[in-house]
Amino acid sequence: MDILRNIFHSFFASIPHDWYRKNTIANYEGYYASIFYCYFTAVSFYVRTEEPTNNGQVDMTVILQTKVYVFEFKVIELTEKGSALKQIKENKYYEKHLSPENKEIYLVGVEFLQR
Repeated sequence: MDILRNIFHSFFASIPHDWYRKNTIANYEGYYASIFYCYFTAVSFYVRTEEPTNNGQVDMTVILQTKVYVFEFKVIELTEKGSALKQIKENKYYEKHLSPENKEIYLVGVEFLQR
């Protein structure tokens, strides 16, 4: 997970601030989720967004042959720190991916500071 964190930190650090400094796009989780979505689809991963479950919607799920990554995105100035992962666990968003294939399931709470 550290490698993935470093990749995305580098991605976000390379976005020129002029692209968003005169608007409020960086205040919305969809801005950040879109970059994750673009990255994963560009490398041909199978990605589901706003995936419905019996307890709500998962922001994004990435499904690989032997692994499943369940993502929740939050802008944490609007919510408390740790709320993204907490939401995945409380709503059991991972349950729909429990199967006889025994894929490894990773719960990924991604939080950004609002600036």
